[in-house]
Amino acid sequence: MLYLSEVLMEGHAMESFKELCKTVSEKGKAGEMFFRIDVKPPFTDTPDNWEEQLEAAFTSI
Repeated sequence: MLYLSEVLMEGHAMESFKELCKTVSEKGKAGEMFFRIDVKPPFTDTPDNWEEQLEAAFTSI
C-alpha cells in the first residue's frame, strides 16, 4: 500500500503539487495496488480538489 505521507517523506526535492502528482502516477504505474491519502500536501499550489487529482494520477495508466 502506498501512503501519501511516505511519498512526501521520500520526495524531499518536490517543490510543487504538480511534481507530487507526477510521482504518485509513477508509483501507480510501478505496480502499487492501493493508495491511501493520510495527509494534506504542504504545497502552496495545492488545489481545492487535491484528493481527486491525486487519485486520478494514481489510477491513470
